[in-house]
Amino acid sequence: MLRHMFSNLLLLWSLSHEVYATGLTYGDPKEQSWNNHNLSSVPLDLDVRLRKLDLSNNFIRQLHTLGLVYLEQLDLSCNQLGFISEGAFENLARLEELNLSRNALNNNLGSNSKAFQSISELKSLDISMNGLSDTAVELYLRNKLSLDQLKMTGNALTRLTHNLFKESKSLRAINIEDNLISVIDQGTFEPLTKLETLNLARNNLAHICDFKLHQVKYLNLSRNSVEFFLTHEDHQLYRLEILDLSYNKLLYFPIVPKINSLKYLHLQNNMVGALNSEATMVSEANYLYNEIVNHGDTRVKKNDLHANWRLMPLVYIDLSYNHFRSFPLETLILLSSLETLNFSHNCVQNIIWNVRNDSESGHNRQLFFSSLKYLDLQSNGIVSISPRFLKTLTHLETLNLQDNSVLPCSPMDHLPSSQSTAQINYNTSCVVFGQLRTLKHLNLKENNIKMLHANSFQKTSLISLNLARNVHMAMHVDALEDVQGSLQSLTLSELNMTSSDLSLPCMPALTQLNVSNNDLDIMPSSLSCSPLREIDIRNNAFVSLNHSLILALSVHLNMMHISGNYFNCCDSEWLMLLNESNIKLPDVGQAECFISAGNILITEYLNSSEIHCLFHTKTQETHFGQMIIIILFIFAILIVFIIFTRRMCCNQRSLIV
Repeated sequence: MLRHMFSNLLLLWSLSHEVYATGLTYGDPKEQSWNNHNLSSVPLDLDVRLRKLDLSNNFIRQLHTLGLVYLEQLDLSCNQLGFISEGAFENLARLEELNLSRNALNNNLGSNSKAFQSISELKSLDISMNGLSDTAVELYLRNKLSLDQLKMTGNALTRLTHNLFKESKSLRAINIEDNLISVIDQGTFEPLTKLETLNLARNNLAHICDFKLHQVKYLNLSRNSVEFFLTHEDHQLYRLEILDLSYNKLLYFPIVPKINSLKYLHLQNNMVGALNSEATMVSEANYLYNEIVNHGDTRVKKNDLHANWRLMPLVYIDLSYNHFRSFPLETLILLSSLETLNFSHNCVQNIIWNVRNDSESGHNRQLFFSSLKYLDLQSNGIVSISPRFLKTLTHLETLNLQDNSVLPCSPMDHLPSSQSTAQINYNTSCVVFGQLRTLKHLNLKENNIKMLHANSFQKTSLISLNLARNVHMAMHVDALEDVQGSLQSLTLSELNMTSSDLSLPCMPALTQLNVSNNDLDIMPSSLSCSPLREIDIRNNAFVSLNHSLILALSVHLNMMHISGNYFNCCDSEWLMLLNESNIKLPDVGQAECFISAGNILITEYLNSSEIHCLFHTKTQETHFGQMIIIILFIFAILIVFIIFTRRMCCNQRSLIV
């Protein structure tokens, strides 16, 4: 008993001590939101114990002294704040996060900047979209020794100087996106030894002549006007892992630090590859590098670009939407760790083997993309791919060839009977996918394939195959024979295919099938041995579906898309089965079926199927009865007519006698 009382007293003392120390009592509010309350000033009756206060999206123009001694987070974004009294923040000793974005802090700089100097423990500051100039930002950042994160997007900064962050050397993340910056003075970011994330996107930067930020891990320079990115060679380790140079005016690959940690490189939407060839592009980049580094002395002949790329641990590179007319094989194959390459939306028609021979032996060099797993070549206009190039893709799992002119070879197209034949077939315009033994996912959508030959995917183990929008494609009965045991997803949409054109083998692994936008009226019976989970039959010519097939599929089926067909409402055992089995029909609200009276929505039919079909049956019985009556009536008239005719004939004979 005594022990129990002692423990209670100890608990009471600890609670009272917390009340004395913090001014908070158990259950008191720690945060309050006045977001979007049409306030024109800060409410006067705020709880002094607040830790977090949200006053965003109001009409507050002035900020005076706040007596919230425990406040840690303050959000005043999206107001009309243009005046902050000098003592506004002097009581906010614990304030760590302050959001003042979307205000008018470019006004009253003298008073506002003095108010800012009293919050020296601030860790996160957002002053975005305030129309701030270079001078204004410099004033606001004084005495910010603890600042960890700074965001000032959408202002009017034009030049970054070494004075800007001299009192904010603890910064780890800086976002200066969407300003007017065209010049960055040397020494602006170098002293920030803790800086890891730097976002300079959407500015007016034209050149990065000497990148020296060893500490930065993420650098975003996208949507500027950068023409080249160069780094002087040194032996220091650069921690840069992500470099975004997308949406610029690059003509060359960037020359990155020699000792680097770069893993993700974004170069999409530039002008790389606009020069005639890969060799020209590389030599021009090296010439430019030597000119800048060696101050115009271009006598030094060294391939700095390739030397640095050979050491780069890159796993991802995006080169989409550039101007390549040939595939830069010799440069990209240096990236021994590369796993993902996006080369879509360029101008490459033929991927040829244009690799220089070994300078000493004169023999072909053995080159491989030893780590590449994902290759996107969509929308290039590719007609042919060198078999030698395919052999370099030793670990490729996903290949996207959508919107090209690639034709799968038939097995007979690549069986050499002589040396000359072998040479001809070596440069054939069709592609032998059997060389890609590790390939699992293949997209051949929109390639104008006319014929999918038997065994087109021989020696592959495809898991997914997309053949959509090859509108004139015919399929050999054995076209999918080699992948029937591995294929899990098959897309055959928009092929103008009829049921007689579609022949599918038994595919015991198939879980997803898309045959939408064709002219099918019968589902292949071979699907009964597939554990399908999702089927798409939209926009075909189905009137009904085989009930026994649907019954077999319903064991595994989760989802089916059915709209855009002309179903018979009263031949709907399959539909009732789907409904009773709780199989999802996402587009059932747009699906229709017909009865004698016209078309109705399937949802309406399912709610009262018996009434609609009972009416349909009665109508049919009524029509049948009416036909019988009409036939009997006509038969009776004929009999009367015959009898009448005979009597007339008899009367005429008697008159003659």
